[in-house]
Amino acid sequence: MQQQLIERFFRYLAVTSQSNPNVPDVPSTSGQWDLAKLLAQELNELGLKEIEIDQYANVTARWQGTNPNATPIGFVAHLDTVDVSLSPNIKPQILKFSGEDLALNAEKNIWLRVSEHPEIATYRNQDIIFSDGTSVLGADNKAAIANIMTALSIIKTENRSTGDIYIAFVPDEEIGLRGAKHLDLTKFKPDFAYTIDCCECGEIVYENFNAASAEIFIQGVSAHPMSAKGILVNPILVAHDLISLFDREQTPECTDKKLGYWWIDGIEADQSQAKMHISIRDFDKTSFESRKQFIEHAVAQIQLRYPTAKLSCQITDIYGNIANTLTEDRRSIDLLFNAFDAVGVEKKILPMRGGTDGAALSAKGITTPNYFTGAHNFHSNFEFLPLSAFEKSCQITLKLIELAAK
Repeated sequence: MQQQLIERFFRYLAVTSQSNPNVPDVPSTSGQWDLAKLLAQELNELGLKEIEIDQYANVTARWQGTNPNATPIGFVAHLDTVDVSLSPNIKPQILKFSGEDLALNAEKNIWLRVSEHPEIATYRNQDIIFSDGTSVLGADNKAAIANIMTALSIIKTENRSTGDIYIAFVPDEEIGLRGAKHLDLTKFKPDFAYTIDCCECGEIVYENFNAASAEIFIQGVSAHPMSAKGILVNPILVAHDLISLFDREQTPECTDKKLGYWWIDGIEADQSQAKMHISIRDFDKTSFESRKQFIEHAVAQIQLRYPTAKLSCQITDIYGNIANTLTEDRRSIDLLFNAFDAVGVEKKILPMRGGTDGAALSAKGITTPNYFTGAHNFHSNFEFLPLSAFEKSCQITLKLIELAAK
């Protein structure tokens, strides 16, 4: 298993597939098309049915099970790697960690310092996959793709008894879950599904933020400064007054655990107009709705303060908390817990201060919790993946398939 995981992971990493938030198309980059085509070809070689690549580069397929009474389950992974201004070209390497600092790139003097990344101490004397320090590793989420493909290869080679297994590889997760939002559920129709998009060994996420965004437009009143008194309305100062209404302690840098926030993460302005972008996050549905209402009321209050200006606000829901869908059907969680117990992996249940493709799918009616790839330090050039944890993740995938067939 381990060697196949490595070979597949390295093969998928060789396809450059960073997403680009500045491109509105889905997928946002051509490399995601390249990876989608490669995976469709490999799925065909493994004998899956109903393999399709849609106009958004969503790859869907179905493993035809041998047990018609089994629960159909699904697995989802994303094609893109994140763009955090590092190299798009990933050069993986396997290093043995002996307990000392590791030179990821001697030529460029890039070192992983144990004092700065104490989490690595758990893996002393183990083989670990790193990048060369100039890029992310891309375990988020190509380790998941390798995991799923390896599991399918094993059940085929060993002729294991299974139920139907639905597969979806989707683009542009890192820039707003775009692919999952476009996924055609007539082609992906398990009873429930799983993303493999957590970090260290044992992590389980079935609770995440509710997320929305607010776009606020402010049209000021222009006037020449020599005769502006009583006329000019500076949209920059209007935006300032609007921002001042928000609680400074309810921001990302001041909150953790299950506390929600507003994040004023974008503003463009000149003497005529201003545009603001606010991200809204909260685990609790009622509090989430209250945060959206607060923004609407704040905009209305500032409009009254500046009657000759024109303010507008558009709030868009992005994804929901997976936990919102668990009130009536907990089969996905029960099966996942049973798989962890059977494989002997300690469960680390985390509320995720973010979202996954599973959040988008759960909102569309397919409950999709999330479990670990085994990697650490996502979105960093110090991202790393211990081989032992990588293998455990694939064992969980195989155990889920086995238990669903019973």
